[in-house]
Amino acid sequence: MQAAPWRSAAASEAGAVRAENQDRVFVDHERGIFLVVDGLGGHAAGEMAAETAANVIRQELAELEGDVPQRVRGAIAAANDCICELAADNEAWRGMACVLTLAVIRDGKVTVGHVGDSRLYLIWNGALRKLTSDHSPVGEREDQGELTEAEAMAHPRRHEVFRDVGSRRREPDEEDFIELKEFLFKNDAALLLCSDGLTDLVPSAEIRECVERYDGDPAVVVESLVNAANRAGGKDNISVVFVAGSEFLGSGSAEMAEARARHAITRMRAGTRLRAARAGRASGVLSRAAKVLSSRVAFLVYGFLIGVVLALTLHWPKP
Repeated sequence: MQAAPWRSAAASEAGAVRAENQDRVFVDHERGIFLVVDGLGGHAAGEMAAETAANVIRQELAELEGDVPQRVRGAIAAANDCICELAADNEAWRGMACVLTLAVIRDGKVTVGHVGDSRLYLIWNGALRKLTSDHSPVGEREDQGELTEAEAMAHPRRHEVFRDVGSRRREPDEEDFIELKEFLFKNDAALLLCSDGLTDLVPSAEIRECVERYDGDPAVVVESLVNAANRAGGKDNISVVFVAGSEFLGSGSAEMAEARARHAITRMRAGTRLRAARAGRASGVLSRAAKVLSSRVAFLVYGFLIGVVLALTLHWPKP
């Protein structure tokens, strides 16, 4: 199998406060399948919902043929119904559900299936853009500009969601269930999938700074983001998946700094050569001008002398 034209890394941990981890991540690097799941509904139930969703989606996408958007919808709907069935058969799991973000890269295009308040960001040309919507009362107000990022992060209803996977049976194409997006994935771009354990504690500006330090090793970016969430309190489970295109390079990386230095030297040398060329052209122009002037002066002098001789000859008294 041909090597994938991207690099990826993932991490999921309980955080600094909670003893259990109800998040799950799944990465099929070679086939371009990336998933973050955040379980809802208590310790055992949340873990079971997230584990079930990850396993079902992995199985449903084992043969990724046909229409990718429909396969993504079908995989998430299958996970939803499986969680419902498990909850119906076990009293301890009643009410369990999860939120998730699934990204599939195929033929240079990303297909995203999203439910809840986990997120997918696109990093390109120095900008960090959130491409998924937060299916929550607070997240919706933030997306509409009614709340600032800081206000939304501190809001007491931050963790409420109005879309989930597993609380009731759903159809793949049902309205207000799966948010589906498609966009081109350029080689100089990167993707970040994460649970709200990161975004509730680390502002987008700091997330962008961590990503822009990418220097070829995606695991370093993932580790720095998890550490940033833990430094900010680590109050929730933290899950991060980072995917960098083959030509993506962080603007704050050491390699980019070296490239800028090389570019500056190249520009300085080019400027020196240009100034030298201009000086040479100016010198040539002056030289040519001097030659022209000297020839014209010589012509005038010679003409003057000839005129004097002729005048003397014509007016000289005859013997």
